Amino acid sequence: MSHTNEDHIKLINGLVETTIDSADGYATAAKDAEGQRFKTLFEQRAQERRTIATELQDEVRRLGGEPKDDGTILAAAHRAFVNLRDSLSKGDEAVISEVESGEDFIKGKYEKAMKDTDVDAATRAVIEKAWTSVKSGHDQMRDIKHMMKH
Repeated sequence: MSHTNEDHIKLINGLVETTIDSADGYATAAKDAEGQRFKTLFEQRAQERRTIATELQDEVRRLGGEPKDDGTILAAAHRAFVNLRDSLSKGDEAVISEVESGEDFIKGKYEKAMKDTDVDAATRAVIEKAWTSVKSGHDQMRDIKHMMKH
């Protein structure tokens, strides 16, 4: 049992790190966005991701683990968001494009976690709740990106 718990703690902590990276990325995007509409949107998403990270951290504790409390400086999502700095001169469309790249990365991490059928029902519920929010953020950014291209 404890071995499986270790695996689940590692799985959830991986999502914690990626989700924190995503929150940080949205916070950066909010600072870099030109339009107020996007600033507000990114700030809301950053807050939402922080809430998800907290819920995931609570689940790690429930499983008896030590939750991660920061992102991974080397995470691909973070790198994608750091590219925002280079996109500034290109305006909101470029910022949205970078955000969407970060969203693709986090979506992949969650899709992988959703395939882990070995987790208990409580852990699965936490992952699914987080995934619903992540997917909604991803789809929203994808739709905005497509809209801006037309």
